[in-house]
Amino acid sequence: MKRMKMIGRALTGLLLLSSLWAQASTVSGPDAVIRKTADEVIAAVKTDKSIREGDRSSAYKLIDQKVLPHFDFERMTRLAVGRNWRQAAPDQQKQLVVGFRDLLVRTYASSLSQYKDQVVQIKGTDTRPGDSEAVVHTLIVPSGGQSIPIDYSMEKANSDWKVYDIRVDGVSLVTNYRSEFSDIVRRSGVDGLIKALEEKSRAAEKK
Repeated sequence: MKRMKMIGRALTGLLLLSSLWAQASTVSGPDAVIRKTADEVIAAVKTDKSIREGDRSSAYKLIDQKVLPHFDFERMTRLAVGRNWRQAAPDQQKQLVVGFRDLLVRTYASSLSQYKDQVVQIKGTDTRPGDSEAVVHTLIVPSGGQSIPIDYSMEKANSDWKVYDIRVDGVSLVTNYRSEFSDIVRRSGVDGLIKALEEKSRAAEKK
């Protein structure tokens, strides 16, 4: 599966979960965070014609307000970079986080205009009372074609649940990048990876 398509499916899965929010029980937990975020995003997409027509500035504003607060991009980046994370100086680590976040945001922005009336089912949550980690299992059921399982790995920080990895059909988003990032660092160092992320973000901007 191509990475851009994978990211689009993963983040659009979050968007589509809004179809179940009205049916959800009012519980406090990681699944509630996923549902509520999606509900707010899809409501904005339905009312903002510019987003549906592909306006990136409107999409970025929506993502910044409604989606980014629920993602732990530092942990996502640390997992994607792997053992090379320790080689990076603090300033480089910050640049890596910004670069990876921008890549995901730009890919997500392009997917907002592609929303259709798919059905999404929440299949359950792997967690126990008092746990600080959870996995929310979902399934995208298109009007035609094969269903796609999407799982959101989340961590509770203070009182907030945040996404730090997404699995699409069993494939981890952060792990999917790890070997590529490792190769780039081996060839060009951490600065080379920072530059590569910037280039990938620019390419995603044009899609």
